[in-house]
Amino acid sequence: MIITVANQKGGVGKTTTVVNLTTALASIEKKILVLDMDPQYNSSMSFNAYDPHRSIYKVLSNEISLDYAIQKSQIPNLDVISACEDLAASEYELAEDENRNYLLKNYLVKIKDKYDYIFIDTPPTLGLLTISSLTASDEVLIPVQCEFFALEGLSKLIKTIDLVKNNLNNTLNLNGIILTMFDKRNSLSSLIENEAREFFDAKVYKFNVPRNVRLSEAPSHGLPAIIYDLNCSGSQAYIALAREFLEREVNRDIK
Repeated sequence: MIITVANQKGGVGKTTTVVNLTTALASIEKKILVLDMDPQYNSSMSFNAYDPHRSIYKVLSNEISLDYAIQKSQIPNLDVISACEDLAASEYELAEDENRNYLLKNYLVKIKDKYDYIFIDTPPTLGLLTISSLTASDEVLIPVQCEFFALEGLSKLIKTIDLVKNNLNNTLNLNGIILTMFDKRNSLSSLIENEAREFFDAKVYKFNVPRNVRLSEAPSHGLPAIIYDLNCSGSQAYIALAREFLEREVNRDIK
């Protein structure tokens, strides 16, 4: 299963979600690959796995093999493919390639069966890197910040997902929506949550990710928050989300 974590708005918790959800899944012996497609390479840094010489950019440029790009992280059962700053240039370098939207898919199909889940962290844009990630994926998971304009941006992203599904990947499905940076003391957070659940219903995960200082601190130590501080509210939220993620997968298989 390949899952893209996407939102065209920055600062909504995409990387935090990728890093901590995958760590929680790996801890219960799911075989995980994290593919960092964001030129800011925050996921790579969060796993202390940043390596521009073994990056996905080098793979897409045909300079190294995909197998060589895969690194083992400090987390058992979790591998990483690093991003790098040069990845931003691929939008221009591949502009003339008629197959550009399918390049990533053609690579990942070769290794898909080696993992239970491949998670793709995407940049805060809807350019080639995100479109090719969605084209390569089975599902898309959307973190949404509990702040003003969040739902407006979400509606635009849903339209983009539908366009990709209709034109490039007809098997792409919405896995769900995760509400992040939730502050129960703030009435706006509750308002956003109520509107999201009313409009998107069961697509919204039951568990919200709270605002939590430890979630913000962990990347500076090159660690997922779940390793940095297992007992903090942010870590516990992602553990609960991992359980719900697996429940959704089981229920989808039954259907």
